[in-house]
Amino acid sequence: MSKAKILLVDDHPMLRKGVAQLISLEDNLTVIGEVGSGDEAITFAIEHAPDLILLDLNMKGLSGIETLSALKRAKVSAKVVIFSVSDNETDVLQALKFNADGYLLKDSEPEALIEKINQALTGEFVISEPLTQILAKSLRPPTQTNMLQTLTQRELENLKLIASGNSNKEIARKLGITEATVKVHNKNLFKKLELKSRVEAAMWAVAHKINW
Repeated sequence: MSKAKILLVDDHPMLRKGVAQLISLEDNLTVIGEVGSGDEAITFAIEHAPDLILLDLNMKGLSGIETLSALKRAKVSAKVVIFSVSDNETDVLQALKFNADGYLLKDSEPEALIEKINQALTGEFVISEPLTQILAKSLRPPTQTNMLQTLTQRELENLKLIASGNSNKEIARKLGITEATVKVHNKNLFKKLELKSRVEAAMWAVAHKINW
């Protein structure tokens, strides 16, 4: 069985070593690189194509958000999960704005960290439990209380499948419709829920406890 390739990006070597040691205990995961800056992360990711990047938020030089933005612009295929000590609402929402694939706190329990990494690798958006209320608050202002009722059944199905990490192509296959139709449904539900991206849609679904 091939192992999922992880890149660790943090300017604290001791932390990198600790996380790398934890990951090394897993049969399905392997750390293929440890770097201490955003510039190194971008270069390494382009050259070695990791499956997931665990990215520190506050680093010297390029910040985690700047690195995340650059990785997305470079069309790096890896899942990028922010790994930070900060539980600040602004930091969390900023990471979402730039389409991070998750936001995990550095004080996470080891078992929880490994579980979230594995979930992120399957396409799920992952977030540390203490941060869910921040997202619920940001995605559920008073004006959104009855927004769910405005969705059609098909739009609701799309939303649930987005929240489960499915691509448009996968949604089309599961619902027996064309990918173009999926995009129309997504556009409509984004407009109704006042959302801007698939990540926001997924977190809206989590905040409203929407699942299959």
